[in-house]
Amino acid sequence: MRSWQAWSLVVVQLVFLGLLVALPQGSLYPVGGVVTGITMALVGGGVLLGVIAGARLGGSLTPSPIPRESGELTTSGVYRFVRHPIYSALLLIGLGLAIRGASLLHILLIVALLALLEVKARAEESMLRVKFEGYASYAAQVGRFIPGVGTIRD
Repeated sequence: MRSWQAWSLVVVQLVFLGLLVALPQGSLYPVGGVVTGITMALVGGGVLLGVIAGARLGGSLTPSPIPRESGELTTSGVYRFVRHPIYSALLLIGLGLAIRGASLLHILLIVALLALLEVKARAEESMLRVKFEGYASYAAQVGRFIPGVGTIRD
């Protein structure tokens, strides 16, 4: 993957998240206290997960799917449960925003964000397999975004 392609994926994911925030609220269903509570829990949980996952990566952290040259494979902490917890965090935040948005466009955007992060994760994983000898074994045991879901079997 070329650097411009990697950074294009990052920009598009930020655009999708920005649109989920900026688009006007729809009227698919009433947005009251329960929906607001769900939104706050999902967004708050996503932010917390993202901070924890980013801290665990330390110097290996980059928004680009291209691994850092000096990066190390992290399989502990939240990475014991999912291979891409930062992407999981973005999906939780996006889902919370989509639920709060209450529009068809918000629903389409969260589906588009999921598809984009799936593409980004698969590209990243192909590079991680080359860079780290143990990645294939790790990916066969640990889910992609959700624990136990999306393991890779050779």
